[in-house]
Amino acid sequence: MSEASESEGRRADLAHRVPDLGALELLLAVARLGSLGAAAREVGITQPAASSRIRSMERQLGVALVDRSPRGSRLTDAGALVTDWARRVVEAAEAFDAGAQALRDRRDSRLRVAASMTIAEYLLPGWLLALRAARPDTAVSLLAGNSAAVAERLLSGEADLGFVEGLTVPAGLDSAVVAHDRLIVVTAPTHPWARRRRPLTADELAATPLILRERGSGTRQVLDAALGGLARPLIELSSTTAVKSSAVGGAGPAVLSELAVGEELGMRRLVSIPLADMTLARKLRAVWPTGHRPTGPARELLSLTRG
Repeated sequence: MSEASESEGRRADLAHRVPDLGALELLLAVARLGSLGAAAREVGITQPAASSRIRSMERQLGVALVDRSPRGSRLTDAGALVTDWARRVVEAAEAFDAGAQALRDRRDSRLRVAASMTIAEYLLPGWLLALRAARPDTAVSLLAGNSAAVAERLLSGEADLGFVEGLTVPAGLDSAVVAHDRLIVVTAPTHPWARRRRPLTADELAATPLILRERGSGTRQVLDAALGGLARPLIELSSTTAVKSSAVGGAGPAVLSELAVGEELGMRRLVSIPLADMTLARKLRAVWPTGHRPTGPARELLSLTRG
């Protein structure tokens, strides 16, 4: 057997030879209080359960630890020695627990979110307000960018949780669907398409220069995949707000999330152009590095997206 295998075997056996923390804490309580019944009450178990635990520990160690009498419980010489060792083990466990709690506190003190533009602008504010109410001491930072940038930040450890809008989940990430969205074609009311009597075909849309998001954005991915290619962009912009403003200003037609243009459609600053033979639906996803399910504030934010 190799040295490494022998070491692993010793560690495995140790778990069977050394009493668990609950038993050691009970022994310390017996030593301090001089009564098995009082010790049982302190650790929150019945006296018969405490007696059984002490007997089990004695069998495990092969020595008597406690002398029981009508006047109370007294440690044997071996019990006093084991209690000394137990105290050090319990103190080490308390230090371990305090360190783990400090790590959790540090993790829970901040949350770094990366989100693609539509989600960052139109969905995340509400989710983050709800998180703020539940965790007022957690500092949240938001990095907005396209779906490709969100994936990069997660994989490089710059973000704890991400949100993307593309057709597929970026490599190296796990995901959960948090919402559904639809892309629609919009123009200013003065554009010729606003006076069309028939729906716009996919071929017409593909052949028309549009105001577009940059490559790597979820909106661009969905549109490219649905149309099988696009005409050269009329303008290429890096945010949903910029695309929307250009369309409102009459620069040309755009394809935008239904979430982003509700107000403009209601005020007739933009007009929705019906499509004849397609629906540009997409799923909005929360994403995180594969195998690293969100914890702490990230897990809570994920749960709020499904509320």
